[in-house]
Amino acid sequence: MTSTEPIAVLSASESWNLLSSMALGRLVTSVDGQPEIFPVNFVVQDRSILFRTAEGTKLVSSAINNRVLFEADDHGAAGAWSVIVKGTARMLHTAEEFQAADRAQLLPWTATLKQHYVRIVPTSITGRRFHFGPEPEPESTYA
Repeated sequence: MTSTEPIAVLSASESWNLLSSMALGRLVTSVDGQPEIFPVNFVVQDRSILFRTAEGTKLVSSAINNRVLFEADDHGAAGAWSVIVKGTARMLHTAEEFQAADRAQLLPWTATLKQHYVRIVPTSITGRRFHFGPEPEPESTYA
């Protein structure tokens, strides 16, 4: 991206690479017809999002309203990026699914028991990179 491009659309590959570099994201779902957002630590595994959770709102809302969004971003002095995954959340159930999830070595960040794995299978991924700079001068429409 050049300095004249303040916003660039990322390819799916670039988006997955950026997501893979992060450990904290946000799960967006619906609870009782209202949008809810939950911070979760996660890993990217086989171009899907994997997180662990305990019994509660995140687990129930992901099961009942399994159409979810997932977002992660980061920024520095010169710019920022944001990636959004739309997909379907599903709890893992089979021994094979648990074995694959265990290989990701996803550990809870808090001292709580999180026995449930949830995988977000993407239907789409979009990403943007933002180059910081001064706001351009508005063009005067006055004569």
